[in-house]
Amino acid sequence: MARRAKQDKTNAMRELERAGVAFEALSYEVGEDDGHELGLSIAEALGQDPDAAFKTLVTTTPSGGHVVCCIPVACELDLKRAAAAAGEKTLTMMHVSDLEAATGYVRGGVSPVGMRKRYPTLIDETATLYPEISISGGRKGLSLVLDPEALAEFAGAKFADIVRGG
Repeated sequence: MARRAKQDKTNAMRELERAGVAFEALSYEVGEDDGHELGLSIAEALGQDPDAAFKTLVTTTPSGGHVVCCIPVACELDLKRAAAAAGEKTLTMMHVSDLEAATGYVRGGVSPVGMRKRYPTLIDETATLYPEISISGGRKGLSLVLDPEALAEFAGAKFADIVRGG
């Protein structure tokens, strides 16, 4: 069940506040499910359109760099499209065991904002269809709702068609 609660701020929240980017923080119950349907169940619990609820995936470039990709929770990342949009030959998914060291976040709580280092970021172009989208707030159980254009401007992100079948 979605509820508004006073919470400790995450890096993502602090950075957005410092930059003057408006957002709404929503919390949800963290369940045992850690599979593909997790994003859909979170969107449902928060009463959100799953097409406007975005998950954050981190990829690795051939040179060892990283590209952050934000896509709707029900979609799959198209690595070829994302690589082309990022100007890379190929991209591979970052191994979960490397996630926290590279981003400062754990699986299920990765936000495109507030990572240890700023990486090139792609947001699926469908985000522009909505006045607001939700992203992870930087920890499990927390989502941030904000304007996708404001997110892209703040993160230096590029909108691109990066999902399978998109």
